Amino acid sequence: MQATDLRVALFSGNYNYTRDGANQSLNLLVGYLLAAGVAVRVYSPTLPKPAFAPTGDLVDVPAIPMPFGRAEYRIARGLPRRVAQDLEAFVPNIVHVSAPELLGHAAVRWAKRRGIATVASFHTRFETYPRYYGLGALEPLFVRLMTRFYDKFDRVLVPSPSMIDLLHQWGVAAPIGIWSRGIDHDRFRPDRRSLAWRRSLGIADGDVAVGFLGRLVKEKGLDVFADVIAALRQRGVPHKVLVVGKGPAKDWFAEQAPEAIFAGFQSGDDLGRAVASMDVFFNPSVTETFGNVTTEAMAAGVPVVAARATGAVDLVVPGETGYLVEPRDIAGYADAITAIVADPARRAAMGRAGHARAAAYRWDTANQAVLDTYRALTGG
Repeated sequence: MQATDLRVALFSGNYNYTRDGANQSLNLLVGYLLAAGVAVRVYSPTLPKPAFAPTGDLVDVPAIPMPFGRAEYRIARGLPRRVAQDLEAFVPNIVHVSAPELLGHAAVRWAKRRGIATVASFHTRFETYPRYYGLGALEPLFVRLMTRFYDKFDRVLVPSPSMIDLLHQWGVAAPIGIWSRGIDHDRFRPDRRSLAWRRSLGIADGDVAVGFLGRLVKEKGLDVFADVIAALRQRGVPHKVLVVGKGPAKDWFAEQAPEAIFAGFQSGDDLGRAVASMDVFFNPSVTETFGNVTTEAMAAGVPVVAARATGAVDLVVPGETGYLVEPRDIAGYADAITAIVADPARRAAMGRAGHARAAAYRWDTANQAVLDTYRALTGG
């Protein structure tokens, strides 16, 4: 089947109303598919004032705010008649689901009843979320539910080899392929570094800035980040803390890390400048399946200290581009960051090595793999 014969119905729990790494990847994929002549229709909850304009045709799915203090996200209430009628009229030959929620369950049931090929892409390790809200005992239940969900699909796409290993450990039997990620290499590069911008934030030219980049939510490992910063302070390690991003846990995080400099949300070339202006990128999150922010830091020439978890283990070469540390090893993180802070030559060499390694990540290559998957499932 040619690309122009494909009709893809993409289901997303958050396509553009709140900006995150998953929906940035989905929008880039849709743009690539449209450019190749694929017909795409996206089904997702929406808001009157979304975070950014959607790529492609977006159909609103009725939804309610998520409970537990996370009302910035929406939960779709399955597949209502109006949306189902729109889907029928679109006549897809591929149904692509990007999250294991009510809408995703309804979409795969709809497709299976009609003999339509199904693809799931795995973006976030939702099973890890309960541990950040005092509900860690629920994690095995989440794993079982997610395993049952992904086993319903003709193909599951994950962004890294470590995610294939994880899903096999869970017992997922569905065929699994790779949909990697890319980087905007014009935006994330070492020469975006700005000493003037750092100075405007109170970071002197000789200061070593330990950076965080991402949504300020507890599941990004903010508690671990704060504990590590406290350990560095107790050790007398000279550093500044630079936080780039926004989110509902911002006030809580500011209390835990009172010395941190919050640069707020950054986008476009401003984001590239912010990342390149860090000296160490610290990512203690275990929820990522790939870690776009990690590759962005590497592309910008910044050494990385990250949790030894899915995604990061496929990206960071220990001792060469940074360090990997067991997820909650506070002393281990502090040791790794201290080693980089104390040795400017090592810091520079790791930055150069990370920049070179990140050069291989290209969006066109990654998204072509998804298009190839669609064609294979439809006999192309």
